[in-house]
Amino acid sequence: MQLTSPRLRAALLAAASLTLVAAVLPPPKALGIGDPLFPELGNPGYDVLAYDLSFTYKDNRSPLDAVTVIDARAQEPLERINLDFTNGTVAEAEVNGEPARFESVAEDLVLTPARPVAAHMPLHIVIRHTSDPRGRSDGGWVVTDDGLAMANQADAAHRVFPCNDHPSDKAYFTFRITAPAGLTAVANGVPGALPARRAAAPTTWTYRTVHPMATELAQVSVGDSAVVRGTGPHGLPLRDVVPAADRQKLERWLKKTPGHIEWMEQRVGRYPFENYGVLIARAKTGFELETQTLSLFEHGLFTEEGYPEWYVESVMVHELAHQWFGDSVTPRAWSDLWLNEGHATWYEALYADGLGKYSLERRMREAYQRSDQWRAAGGPPAAPKPAAPGQKIGLFRPAVYDGAALILYALRQEIGAEAFDRVERSWVGEHRDAVAGTEDFVRLASREAGRDLGEFLKPWLYGSTTPPMPGHPEWSGAKGA
Repeated sequence: MQLTSPRLRAALLAAASLTLVAAVLPPPKALGIGDPLFPELGNPGYDVLAYDLSFTYKDNRSPLDAVTVIDARAQEPLERINLDFTNGTVAEAEVNGEPARFESVAEDLVLTPARPVAAHMPLHIVIRHTSDPRGRSDGGWVVTDDGLAMANQADAAHRVFPCNDHPSDKAYFTFRITAPAGLTAVANGVPGALPARRAAAPTTWTYRTVHPMATELAQVSVGDSAVVRGTGPHGLPLRDVVPAADRQKLERWLKKTPGHIEWMEQRVGRYPFENYGVLIARAKTGFELETQTLSLFEHGLFTEEGYPEWYVESVMVHELAHQWFGDSVTPRAWSDLWLNEGHATWYEALYADGLGKYSLERRMREAYQRSDQWRAAGGPPAAPKPAAPGQKIGLFRPAVYDGAALILYALRQEIGAEAFDRVERSWVGEHRDAVAGTEDFVRLASREAGRDLGEFLKPWLYGSTTPPMPGHPEWSGAKGA
């Protein structure tokens, strides 16, 4: 029988090509880029430039229908393309407009394109799949009382969508979220054209980032939410997302954000993104999270008794500080996490000190007393031990919070407040929208101090015991107390 349809002929030829390619290639395997803490995380051979993510939400008990579109560039010849993805079902995949074979291996989705991709050539990948919020509780979708939110740190974005799930590969994002009538969908970045709502009909909401973002910082929330808009320093658009029923109760907290931003800008320079706000979710997570431009907070932090006002504010400043330290300047590897959490903890502590509630020196001395114990339990701040299997959040230990802030305190004691302030401003200014690691920080601090700080910082960063604190010889005897 002769084939008369060019499209049918092309489809059959593509399928035949896939079968032939699969026959000569070895079995697919999970790959990684060798991150010290997550060796199978990330994938070699390409650089992602942009994600376009579409989600159709029904309820928080059902898988979402999703389409992930990835634009990337091959860095080397690729016969196969590995993506990180799990907790969803793939229906079909395309690479550069042609059907691609797909297989799941461990937590990788391995694509075999119809023809090999040459080095330096563009990659356009389309994957139709589901995204399942049920089951695993180690990151990804967070089920809320009225919908869903995301918490992708440390390596959980691939539980939501196929991606190169490592912070070193930042990209631009577009989100298209379809939700039932009566619900509101939000995501990182700025909204597209306002959705045209129709009674009893689903609505599609579109957002895009203006700056590149790591996969672990992506945020999508669907719920019965109110979007509260305001203005921050220099006309910065503010957008807070809160449970609609609690809007009035929460507004007194939302009004504090402009002052927090102004306080941070006085210390490190202009806010680095297109907008900012807090996302308050009706869920118990046990943490708050610095998702880019829209920080995730537990509802209970603002409504439950027992949290002093100064403490709540300092936590808000912690997540805001991450917009500079961790979001704009993103860690090169997960062992550089101390640069995120140490700086956020530093500004949290500095803010509390300014309120006269918990002095910085007291907090640092208390951290110093516990530092050796933290290092023994979890490793030094810049070389943390891997988290236990199935407990990825276990990476977030005291050593990378107060233990890392203690390094910054020691640095300021050693080089003086003026040079330290130059280090902070230069760090976020020179590495804006980029990735940087511990060695980069040591080099920059040495430059701003006018001398090599490598020998001084090395034991603070990597030592099994805590060095003497400059300017505080009396602290030495307190260690281990």
